Amino acid sequence: MEPYFWPMLLLILGIVLVFLEVFVPSGGILGLLAGCSVLASIVVAFSDGLVTGTVVLAVAILVVPLVVVSAVKWWPHTPLGKLVLAKRPESEDEVLPDTEEYHREEMIGTTGVAKSDLLPSGDVQIDGRIYDAVSAGMAIGRGEPVKVVAVEIQRLVVRPLVQSETEPVRRNGTDDVLSTPIDSLGIEPFDDPLP
Repeated sequence: MEPYFWPMLLLILGIVLVFLEVFVPSGGILGLLAGCSVLASIVVAFSDGLVTGTVVLAVAILVVPLVVVSAVKWWPHTPLGKLVLAKRPESEDEVLPDTEEYHREEMIGTTGVAKSDLLPSGDVQIDGRIYDAVSAGMAIGRGEPVKVVAVEIQRLVVRPLVQSETEPVRRNGTDDVLSTPIDSLGIEPFDDPLP
């Protein structure tokens, strides 16, 4: 018999087992058998001679990583890979169903009343319907008027509605909100943390 027969047979068996490990869920058993087979092929090759061992070692070092990389690249296209790895949605429209519940962008700017305390989440009533809502960074008490400022998936993002909001704030004929006193904006001043 040729000196390369058994080492190459064990190496091919190891490569097949490495390939199967990627596609068959075995809990690592096939990978362990593949490693033992490749290692046994190298040991048998070195027992036949230094040249045979070096050739089989070089082939194992080159071929096994190529097989693993190609199997990992091919795996997502197999039935098991498609089952495990869900196709990544390309847009938000692919994730959300096409119902009125999910498309509420037209509600931005509408006003309503908080039906529960929003700390930061709760319920609001707009046009006689109750919606899940999240406050935009502040606590909102039950019964306070609110305005929808954004929509995040199924929830409305709301903030308190101020009385002076219907008219733009003007000072000296300009729209400069930063030069307007805080009292006229309807915002309560902060407590002084340093007495």
